[in-house]
Amino acid sequence: MEHTAGNLRSIFHTAMLKLLTLLAISLLPIPAQSTAAPDPLYQTIAALDSALFDAYNRCQPEKFGEFLAADLEFYHDETGLSRGAQSTVGALRNNICGKVRRDLVPGTLRVFPLKGYGAVESGVHRFCNPKQGKCGAGSGEGRFVHIWQKQDGAWKLTRIISYDHCSQCVPSDDAKPRP
Repeated sequence: MEHTAGNLRSIFHTAMLKLLTLLAISLLPIPAQSTAAPDPLYQTIAALDSALFDAYNRCQPEKFGEFLAADLEFYHDETGLSRGAQSTVGALRNNICGKVRRDLVPGTLRVFPLKGYGAVESGVHRFCNPKQGKCGAGSGEGRFVHIWQKQDGAWKLTRIISYDHCSQCVPSDDAKPRP
């Protein structure tokens, strides 16, 4: 094949374009694997959420109540406002035990500090028959916000907002939460 000046120019331009593309790609930031320690506040609140709902799922109303402030306010989109820890513990005992299981949807938990008070926790959870090992297809789903107060070294749940519930809205066992 004979290389003419026009042909060489085309080959040169193609090579330069490839080189510039590789250079541009090499300048893009590469996500580094995090070696930083996980956020201690996140770990604390995630552990509290796990312990709270372990008591909920195992029908341990007294243990569940230990996480609640006496003046708890629980706002629920379907049942309205409930005041006081004992009211919420009673609702667990009378309406939840043996009938409903709660699972946190992986990857949805968010935790934010509340300066001088504690933390805000939010996420998506699913509710299902407790005989299921894990809430999957046919489960209900809802969003929540929890306000945790740290006082004298102890964490208590002071406000709960539970909203955007839907019944049997999880189409499959591995479904992502609704947008």
